Amino acid sequence: TLPKEPAVLRQNILDTTAAILACGIDPKKCFLFRQSLVPEHAELAWILGCLTNVPRLLHLPQWKMKRASQNSEGTVGLLTYPVLQAADILLYKSTRVPVGEDQVLHLELAQDIAQHFNKKYGEFFPVPKAILSEL
Repeated sequence: TLPKEPAVLRQNILDTTAAILACGIDPKKCFLFRQSLVPEHAELAWILGCLTNVPRLLHLPQWKMKRASQNSEGTVGLLTYPVLQAADILLYKSTRVPVGEDQVLHLELAQDIAQHFNKKYGEFFPVPKAILSEL
């Protein structure tokens, strides 16, 4: 949610890809792609953002913490990032999502958005369930 130097961002993408492959992810058995090259993520985030009310987003603790660290200003990116996460989950009609405890509320937002969308337009998105990591 903060601006990055293009060269640093490109290197971060390469480093993250290398780390994923080094962990043993086999690209012959899974899809590995750059999300930013799939326009449907941003398109669905826009649609879902038009169905999500601002007070719901303002109650997320991540918004409050990050806003405090940005001199109480906060950016639109901080506010809309959880909707983008919901779009990432719902775009692929995910039914189970591995999350850490710090992301449970964001997954609950994705569940709420899916239910709201389904109520308004008919059953389309499955309501995803959390798989909590046990560390």
